[in-house]
Amino acid sequence: MDKPQDEKDYVAAPAPNDVVVEKPPRARVEDAIDEDDAPAPKRERDYLEGFLHQKPAEGPVGGAGSDLQQAVIDALKEIYDPEIPVNIYDLGLIYGVEVDDEADATITMTLTTPHCPVAETMPGEVELRAASVPGIRDAEVELVWDPPWSPEKMSDEARLELGML
Repeated sequence: MDKPQDEKDYVAAPAPNDVVVEKPPRARVEDAIDEDDAPAPKRERDYLEGFLHQKPAEGPVGGAGSDLQQAVIDALKEIYDPEIPVNIYDLGLIYGVEVDDEADATITMTLTTPHCPVAETMPGEVELRAASVPGIRDAEVELVWDPPWSPEKMSDEARLELGML
């Protein structure tokens, strides 16, 4: 039985240049569906605005036990030793914080060792953090090695945090 030449036993795939594929439509921003057509939230005040405009507290400017001295101590408690998960104040690295009547802060500090990896950066960070306290006019860090730091200088909270109690 001979088949006519028009009939074939197979179906040939079209050549790539014979098929025209339409590109899908591009996504547009205006086509996006907004789940809740609520207006964008109003932008609140910048969180730094209040900090930058804060006035120093009234009362004695400096001296032992002043609010300004406590504010500097609180700021120093926010700096953590990169190798030990305890702030530098509770670690016992800060030997003294003095604020004079002209709102100048002097911080006397040490490091755990003279070869501490942060020996070049930590005093600068302490000075910058103390100088950023509202009401402080200027800050200076005195790095001392005598008396040397020892674990006995740590606060009880730091010892508890490190499991030394």
